[in-house]
Amino acid sequence: MDDKHNDGSPAFTGFGAEWRPSNLTPTEAKAATSWVEAKIDRRSMLTNKGRVADIRDAMWQLEKDGEILVHRLDERHEPVVARTLYGWEKRIPTTNLWHHKSCGQCGNIPGYPSSVMWLMNKLGTRYIDETDQTSCTAWNYHGSGIGNVVSLAAVFLRNFHQAYVSAKAHGLPIGTYYPLVHCGTSFGNYKEMRIFLMHSAELREQVKKILGKLGRLVDGKLLIPEEVVHYSEWLHIMRDRIKQHQVIDVSNIRATIHPACHVYKMVPEDVIYDDTVMDGNRVAVSTGLMQTLGAQVIDYSTWYDCCGFGFRHIIGEREFTRSFAIDRKIKVAVDEARADVMVGHDTGCITTLDKNQWIGKAVDKVYALPILADCQFAALALGAHPYKLAQLHWHASPFEGLLEKLGIDWQKAKIEFEQYLDEVKAGRIETLYDPKRAITSGPGYIKPKAVAALPGAAE
Repeated sequence: MDDKHNDGSPAFTGFGAEWRPSNLTPTEAKAATSWVEAKIDRRSMLTNKGRVADIRDAMWQLEKDGEILVHRLDERHEPVVARTLYGWEKRIPTTNLWHHKSCGQCGNIPGYPSSVMWLMNKLGTRYIDETDQTSCTAWNYHGSGIGNVVSLAAVFLRNFHQAYVSAKAHGLPIGTYYPLVHCGTSFGNYKEMRIFLMHSAELREQVKKILGKLGRLVDGKLLIPEEVVHYSEWLHIMRDRIKQHQVIDVSNIRATIHPACHVYKMVPEDVIYDDTVMDGNRVAVSTGLMQTLGAQVIDYSTWYDCCGFGFRHIIGEREFTRSFAIDRKIKVAVDEARADVMVGHDTGCITTLDKNQWIGKAVDKVYALPILADCQFAALALGAHPYKLAQLHWHASPFEGLLEKLGIDWQKAKIEFEQYLDEVKAGRIETLYDPKRAITSGPGYIKPKAVAALPGAAE
């Protein structure tokens, strides 16, 4: 492979001066990448590997030593116990949740967060969806290398501190709301930062100085969450309750699952496994929900593969991302599993697998496969409007065939949505959540009345 373009410019950019063509023969390349063909399951992940320590043990000791304060789950959050890779207990809050939203979801897949909140409204879950939060900044860190651990850890604790104190605006005790992370990237990043913070006194001191200037310490201490919880974990432990509201039969749907790297490959010891889901050999989130709803979850050979996003890939070598998404994921799901849909649980994955299919047409690789987040599929199964709520029109891959197989008249729904848009233009706007409750401080804050009567309100 030549390492220069025809004009003499470098062919490989975006990866630093150390990036060089490998010049491997096809046989050598096959040997170098044979690991992606291996059978990867829970048992293989536990074989011949050293057992890692539970970082929560260090966390409890640091709290005992007076160095930190832990934001605990308690009866206000009605936690449910799940089991992780090594069989450890992980407590998942079911109510009084603080939505830590995703910049990529809100910008690219708005039906993602709207589906999560619609499901919570359906189930009567109490939550707060406020504006006083920031991006985790992990995309910058992984994609460009410009970020650093101190800034990432400071942002992590700043956001979780806000979740801790947010209830004061509603006249409730601090700690009432517990953070629920929407984005897989944020989820993996925050778990890594917690590990780094627990292991490094130097990092704790650096972050403590920053948060002290921001007024984000509690009694002079760093606030650390007992658990870092992803929305897909909430869906998993709530799946039986969600099933009770199901109105669409999904039993004829062949679904493939794409587990996100940042959800279950980063800090894998924290990830939920369930013996009732793929014999306990796959991460339980998304798969368990789809099985409970009655869909046919079809295994496929490249389930373990990344979607191709890879952060730096999507920035520096986008054609690699596109070819990987099509050849290693979409093509296999269509040809091997004959899938009707691929379901995931992370912002970058859904975006990559959904919005890169069009490029296949240029090389006669047309594998049109709907890509949905697990919460979007669940919302559809519970009767949510495909345009108004799940907002499937934001997706690049065709979804009409899936809706027809679900018995949903998408043409009728589209007309209804267009009529709804006319209502919006006229100023008659519906919201999932009272916008007055979203602002909890500052000049725009208006203390809401009759909080308990509002959607998502604390009782």
